[in-house]
Amino acid sequence: MAGKQKLLAGVGIAVIIGAVVVVMLFEVLKPSIATRGGAGGITTVPAGKMAAPFALKDLNGRLVTLDDLRGKVVFLNVWATWCGPCREEMPSIETLYDEFKGNKDLVILAVSQDTEGLAAVEPYVEKNGYHFEVLLDPQNKVGESYDVGGVPETFIIDRDGRIVAHHMGAFDWSSADFRAALRELLDQKEKIDS
Repeated sequence: MAGKQKLLAGVGIAVIIGAVVVVMLFEVLKPSIATRGGAGGITTVPAGKMAAPFALKDLNGRLVTLDDLRGKVVFLNVWATWCGPCREEMPSIETLYDEFKGNKDLVILAVSQDTEGLAAVEPYVEKNGYHFEVLLDPQNKVGESYDVGGVPETFIIDRDGRIVAHHMGAFDWSSADFRAALRELLDQKEKIDS
């Protein structure tokens, strides 16, 4: 009986921590946590919506799938080399990557929608010295399945595969508030396990 109570208490704590982190992420990213709704309107992305699965190749030809990342927090940025706001926010994604690259529970993915694929993306990434993982999506599969209306758009996906935040447009991903919210999301596992 005591074991069952501990389990229920642990689940309750996990739910509370998860709710707090979602609220923190929404507060950090507001007012732009929105997506297109019906009839061209704007609606808030519902907390807890499952992220659509994908399978894309990285710049080295390795296949990366969302299913393989289950159990990790995923920072999923949809961008293109020709997009000015994308180019504007990329250095902050590199800064975020540099800070968290030792954390095996976070995966930073930048999904390029360039129709020229590797030929356009690889020189751009090399020229700018970006080290986060870049995936190629010349057929815009992720854009369609995530209802991306323009680039850049970013999705934060929790360990269970749920979208906990969505941001449209450029953002400073190296901001102290966002990094703190991301750390809190990453720390959830440790708090539940201890």
